Amino acid sequence: MEEIIRIQKPMVFDESIAHSEIHAHQPFAHSTFQNNDEIYIVVQHQDFCLLPSKSSLHIHGKITKDDGVAAVTVTKLINMAVCHLFEEVRYELNGVVIDRNKNVGITSTMKSYVSLSPGQQYSLENTGWLNGDNELTDAAGNFDVVLPLNYVLGFAEDYCRVVVNAKHELILTRSNTDLNAVIQTSITENFKITLNKIEWLLPYIKLADKPKIQLLNYIAKDPAIFMSFCSWETYVYPMLPSTTRHIWSIKTSTQLEKPIYVVLGFQTARRNEPLRNASVFDHCRIRDVKLFLNSQCYPYGNMNLDLYNNQYAILYDMYVRFQMTYYNKEAEPLLSKREFINQAPLIAIDCSKQNETLKTGPVDIRLEFDSSIAFPPHTSAYCMILHDRIVEYNSISGTVKKLV
Repeated sequence: MEEIIRIQKPMVFDESIAHSEIHAHQPFAHSTFQNNDEIYIVVQHQDFCLLPSKSSLHIHGKITKDDGVAAVTVTKLINMAVCHLFEEVRYELNGVVIDRNKNVGITSTMKSYVSLSPGQQYSLENTGWLNGDNELTDAAGNFDVVLPLNYVLGFAEDYCRVVVNAKHELILTRSNTDLNAVIQTSITENFKITLNKIEWLLPYIKLADKPKIQLLNYIAKDPAIFMSFCSWETYVYPMLPSTTRHIWSIKTSTQLEKPIYVVLGFQTARRNEPLRNASVFDHCRIRDVKLFLNSQCYPYGNMNLDLYNNQYAILYDMYVRFQMTYYNKEAEPLLSKREFINQAPLIAIDCSKQNETLKTGPVDIRLEFDSSIAFPPHTSAYCMILHDRIVEYNSISGTVKKLV
């Protein structure tokens, strides 16, 4: 109530930023964009304030028949197809890897399903995220997308401050096959995806005089600057045995890399299968899932899912709660309950609240899951672990250390 009577409160205009402009950085001149190639984009301008969190990848290409000319007729690009064209994305600061995303297509798709909201649907098409019957290409097969870096790397999503006086590198590794980026109605058509342009659109920030002097005075002492963010790691179990119960020992993490969220998904005969959509997940008649961090179990009770009898309210509730817990905001799920079970029945497990026994020593991460029927042949499991990471850098000496 006090705020409504403060008529004497002065107006404050934030003029700390004098100018902001987006520069396009291309890969090295000799770079090629073929399968298995590494594409390096380096920013050497170390005396500027750069804002990687608002940067994007601009990718232009074309899908044709294997002659490189004729338009495809039974082949089209799937949702997040551009991400499926890359096997790995790495971000380096002064030559040190800060963050990386392996299995870019699967990881970015899983993260987007749980993070995006319906209010973003009109802007999503420009990023390569397809809604309904939309297509990414024109009649000739050309596609042109601007993919925000925060769809690909946790660093870009969480660390929203400028980076001063540092060398930036973005390294993209092309996948060894483009089969996961398309869906075909017939395998008789051979296709070819050609990337014509890849550039990193990076905002340059110019400060007003007063904040610029304050910033320069601060970094002149070469203090340690800490960057905290959540990193995404995806582990793959390529072929589950034909059983109804499976135990998956994923990894042993360090104390400071304990997961705060785990997202589990399944796909049956979708990897490198052009007749199946690799951006869609299968429920595999999952009945119960348990995540173990040493001896502590998440969730505490049994899920008792029965997807054929419409008993998956708990699963959808876990999906909705991801945004509430992870982003600390009111949930705005991208998918309706029916869309969720048909397109992306992901199991989002909140393990951010941990007792004292997990605060010392290493942590063994293990998943146990049951299904109503044996897993079908060629079923893969994907486990995306979201965990904290802290990086320290000194803007004058240029040293970079990963603390977590």
